[in-house]
Amino acid sequence: MRPRVTSVGLILPLPAADFEYPAHIDRASLDALPPKPGVYLFRNRANALIYIGKSINIRSRVMAHLRTPEETAMLQETRRVDFLRTAGEIGALLLESRLIKEYQPGYNVKLKFMAEPFALYLKGDGMRPLVAACSDIPWNESAFLYGLFASRSAAQEGLLALVRRHMLCPALLGIETTTHGRACFARQIGRCRGACIGDESRETHRNRLRAALEQLNDEIWPYGGPIAIVERDDQWRQVHVVDRWSYIGSLDGRRRKIKLPVKHVVDIDTYKILAKPLADGKLTIAACEVRRSAAYYVD
Repeated sequence: MRPRVTSVGLILPLPAADFEYPAHIDRASLDALPPKPGVYLFRNRANALIYIGKSINIRSRVMAHLRTPEETAMLQETRRVDFLRTAGEIGALLLESRLIKEYQPGYNVKLKFMAEPFALYLKGDGMRPLVAACSDIPWNESAFLYGLFASRSAAQEGLLALVRRHMLCPALLGIETTTHGRACFARQIGRCRGACIGDESRETHRNRLRAALEQLNDEIWPYGGPIAIVERDDQWRQVHVVDRWSYIGSLDGRRRKIKLPVKHVVDIDTYKILAKPLADGKLTIAACEVRRSAAYYVD
């Protein structure tokens, strides 16, 4: 009987009578694998992680690995397979992403290295947004971060697009150098309201800049703070806390409080995992209250 692919993923038949489990892989660890969502962990002789994966059916996915000739090298190093359950696929995706970045297993290629996300950072007099790596900004200043970009160059392009869209002054923003008293090039072609030559006050320009940046953030993270994504598997409820595309962690059972990190690290991979299902309304969202340095899940 051949494996088949359905809307829920790869479904494998029970092991055929002539299938032999690899003798060098702990059989008890394989027998313990559940047909449930979660993350699975391939370990070597030294108990080190060599591969991390996720599936909505852990057992079927690991059995598929055991039947894949292209993965012979990894399987020869494997001595046991452990797992971590989640209530659904979103939790498995978030946990897999975090663990791969933390342990960097040798046989994982995707997600092995965290792409450094960038944002626009407003500080000081609030006149000139800077391009900054999100990880360089302290948690208590994350409110001054705007947008989310995959690279420094993408953030710079995003700033230029913002300037053009809202007719902001490139000279006041430090993008263009002009002779004192002369209009910037954008003003000369009618794409700046003249803050560089006093036709628009600096205060008005600064307010328009802030409004444009706030609008950018509403498009990127349309929530007032952390959110709780609720997943259920039968009677088990699991809550994943996320803030500005940073996966804070998951709450199980009666736990309703999770400590917020000292440093807020925006993760571009969390954005890729959650952006579309959130926008499509496919996830169950609950409120989170922030008190001091912790987030509280609210039913």
